Amino acid sequence: MPGLSPAGSGILYRLDARILLLASCLIQTFETGGLLLMTVLDLHMHTVYSDGASTPEELVSACAAQNLSAIAVTDHDTVSSLPYVQACGEAHGLEIIPGIEINTVWDRPLVDNPKSEGSNTPVKTALQEVHVLGYFINPNASALIRIMDSHYRWRLEQIAEMVDRINHKHRLFLDFDAIQERSGLGTLGRPHIAQAIVEKKGAYTVSEAFTRYLKPNCPTYVRRKTATPHEAVEAIHESGGIPVIAHPGEMEGIEKLTVELMDYGLRGLEAYHRSHSPGVIEFHCSLAEKYGLIVTGGTDFHGTGDAYAKALERLHMPSFVYERLSAERKNRQHSLFKAS
Repeated sequence: MPGLSPAGSGILYRLDARILLLASCLIQTFETGGLLLMTVLDLHMHTVYSDGASTPEELVSACAAQNLSAIAVTDHDTVSSLPYVQACGEAHGLEIIPGIEINTVWDRPLVDNPKSEGSNTPVKTALQEVHVLGYFINPNASALIRIMDSHYRWRLEQIAEMVDRINHKHRLFLDFDAIQERSGLGTLGRPHIAQAIVEKKGAYTVSEAFTRYLKPNCPTYVRRKTATPHEAVEAIHESGGIPVIAHPGEMEGIEKLTVELMDYGLRGLEAYHRSHSPGVIEFHCSLAEKYGLIVTGGTDFHGTGDAYAKALERLHMPSFVYERLSAERKNRQHSLFKAS
């Protein structure tokens, strides 16, 4: 079928998610003389080294049991699990794509063209969380290390100040060192404070602890310093990686941000995410096609290994996702080689 490829066909991008998967298979079957070529992969998951419940070994083993051929573990703001993931992947014959998910905050303008409001008019903005995925990263790149180190320090500062505020206002006598120890291998965060609050009888449940003490509208909440999405994309790009906006369907102003981040090296959108309806998938595939970007996808799995098979059932992603990601990697390698 000359001239028609799953990567570039506008028709394919506009089909229902499940029909899209079938169409991709049928086209590849036709083009390969009846040989059905499918690549099964998952490009978004987490271990105990951030906020997941599985060890790297448990997660990789669960993926191997589902006959996946390639995965990317994308822990939040850390690559600490990567050596263990790679070792286990090698043992199972599973391709490991080095990955990360960087948490950022975007100061989003509330008007499309701020300059049209007049040069002397302050631009109204809203803070919006944006997660940026990185694939085929160099975990030892200085740009990435700077962001990871900063995020680690900012998390410690945020949690310490929130503990101080809660103790001062509510006299719960929370112990910061014990809360930090509670996080174990994972990334320290508000859930660890919530668990400590429940133990101190400051709330009956973790959910209640969040509502009473830890949400942004609470007087004891402290907003964490964080990198901007522009800085995260640039750091991933500088590391030789491929930056992708995670679960864009959960955001407002996605097209504006996409265009902005392309100047910093953005190369894709995570169209295939468990929170995305077929219509949302269709929209982001079309948006990616409009700007010449790739699409990626994954389960965004945080659970225990025995729950992975069920989570994977919700992921309907055509094989050309892997093909285009691999092609993008080759383009990056070629660009880096020419620049060296």
